[in-house]
Amino acid sequence: MTAEAAAELHTIIDLIRYGASRFNAAGLTFGHSYDNALDEATQLVLHALHLPPDLGPAYGQARVTSAEKAEILQLFRRRIDERIPIAYLTGEAWFAGLNFKSDARALVPRSPIAELIESGFEPWLGGREVNHALDLCTGSGCIAIAMGHYNPDWQVDGVDISDDALALAADNKERLHADNVHLIKSDLFAGLGGRHYQLIVSNPPYVTNDETDALPQEYSYEPELGLRAGDDGLDLVLKILRDAPLHLSQDGLLICEVGESERALVELLPDVEFAWIEFKVGQMGVFAVECAELIHHNARIRELADARK
Repeated sequence: MTAEAAAELHTIIDLIRYGASRFNAAGLTFGHSYDNALDEATQLVLHALHLPPDLGPAYGQARVTSAEKAEILQLFRRRIDERIPIAYLTGEAWFAGLNFKSDARALVPRSPIAELIESGFEPWLGGREVNHALDLCTGSGCIAIAMGHYNPDWQVDGVDISDDALALAADNKERLHADNVHLIKSDLFAGLGGRHYQLIVSNPPYVTNDETDALPQEYSYEPELGLRAGDDGLDLVLKILRDAPLHLSQDGLLICEVGESERALVELLPDVEFAWIEFKVGQMGVFAVECAELIHHNARIRELADARK
C-alpha cells in the first residue's frame, strides 16, 4: 500500500474496491462473517466511518477525509499482515440480524442456524409449543440470545464450559437486553441437573484434529476449545446425542451442527433418522432429530460415546 496509491483514493467506493483488490491479491481466507473480499472490505470501510452496514449505494461517491482514509488503510494493513478475522478487527459481528460483540474469547458468530432462528425453526418444530430452550456450547451467546430475541416468551439457557466465552456472552446479553436468556457454566449437560427443554440447539466443536492443525492463520485467533473435536470431529457430538434425552421433553427436538463431520456421523450411526436441514445455500451439516429417535438408539449411541475420552 504505497503513499502514491493511497493518494489516488478519494471516495468510499474507491476504498472498498482497493481493499477488495488487496485482500484477493494477498490470498486471505474468508469465512468469519463474510465469504469474499468485497464484503469484507465494505464492512471494514463502513465500520471505520461509523456508517450502517446496509448503507445505500448512492453514498459510494462520498469523499473521505485524510484521517478517515488513514484509519481505513491501517485496518486493511492489519487484515493482510496479521490475518486477523474481520470481526476481531471491528469488535462486532452480525448474526440473525443482530449485532454482537465479538473478540477472541469465543468463535466469531457464523452458524447457518441463524437462518433457522429467523424462520422460527419451522417446519422442524412442527408447531409444537416451546417454553424452555437450550443453547449448548453457547460461545459468544449468539444462538441463545437470538433465540430469546425472536421468541420473547421462551426461557433460554446458554451453556458453555469456558469462563471467557461466558463473560463475552454476558456482555452480549446486556448489549441486546436479553432478559429471557440465562447463562450457565457447564461441561455439556453436567451442570444442568434436572432441567428439561422442548428444544435443544447446539453448535459444538466438530473440527477434526487434522483439519484443526491445517486451518489457515485466521482461525488461530479463535479459541481452539471451540473447534477441535477428535479424529473424526465427533467427540462432543456423540456425548450430546447420548445425554440429550435426559434433558428433552418427551416430544422434544435436538438441532445440532456438525459441518463436514456429517459423513462420519452417518457412517457411525446409519440407523438413526437424522433429518439433514436444507438452507438457502444448500445443506450445511445441520441435523434435527427427535428425542424418541435418540432413546430408541441410545444403546448404540452410548457405546460409541463412552468409548471417547
